[in-house]
Amino acid sequence: MALRSSRFLSSRNGVPADRRPTAPRAPGTNPVHIVGAGPGDPDLLTVKARRVLEQAEVVVYDRLVSPAILALIPATAERLFVGKATHNHSKTQDEINALLIARAEEGRRVVRLKGGDPFVFGRGGEEALHLAQAGIVFEIVPGLSAATGCLAAAGIPLTHRGLAGVAHLASGHTLEDGRLAVDWAKLSDPQSTIVIYMGLATIDRIAAALMTGGLAASTPAAAIENGTLPAERRLRSTLGAISRDLRDQEFASPTLIVIGPVVALAEILSGETSAGAEDQMSRPRARAIER
Repeated sequence: MALRSSRFLSSRNGVPADRRPTAPRAPGTNPVHIVGAGPGDPDLLTVKARRVLEQAEVVVYDRLVSPAILALIPATAERLFVGKATHNHSKTQDEINALLIARAEEGRRVVRLKGGDPFVFGRGGEEALHLAQAGIVFEIVPGLSAATGCLAAAGIPLTHRGLAGVAHLASGHTLEDGRLAVDWAKLSDPQSTIVIYMGLATIDRIAAALMTGGLAASTPAAAIENGTLPAERRLRSTLGAISRDLRDQEFASPTLIVIGPVVALAEILSGETSAGAEDQMSRPRARAIER
């Protein structure tokens, strides 16, 4: 089955993809909405995400969806937790896929609710493909990703003219044999921004690989725990010290790590300082900032 709605212009028998007729929807069925919940603050939900969530009859949600957003789910809706943490999965991915298909086949309004954006380290693509293969109609509702939402709220641009013209989003996970899943040395560009998801357990190895690749130990680095939420904490450090500083400050998941020259702009752009900000930006030591 083709994906639900394609506006990409391709041709088959001379007919553009966005003009070909689609198969009629079976009576009584509803699309599964794969919804991005954003980084946590309910005010950062998109209008569409909130509308879809408030109309849901079944909500299948992840661990990183904040309580404030879960509070928007109708009291009559069935809530199904399928969250995952390292070495602790409440359900396997195959079980989640089967659950979505089973609830959709009942004709109920199903929302698959994910933190951030469903297509940024959220397995939204995998689940959409399984729905398509099962002949289930679905719709993607984009969300504000952690990389954009948390960094912007902390005053750290992903890109900035003259400092970083490239941004890398990467996972800190390892392969089954223990090796890092990303060749970090290849990302060691001093004029780029590196955003690391799920990297707390491996940041020491990641930092070492980046320095081996050529990044200076003095490269600005930061971490954001529980971004955009009332319990948010921020830490500014350097590439050479970030691993130690995270341990000393006892940062926990979910924590987003960012490395690159744009981190230095947070002194001014976060609104935490005014006069003398440029002098403070030059300080090499880590500084934890709690809200």
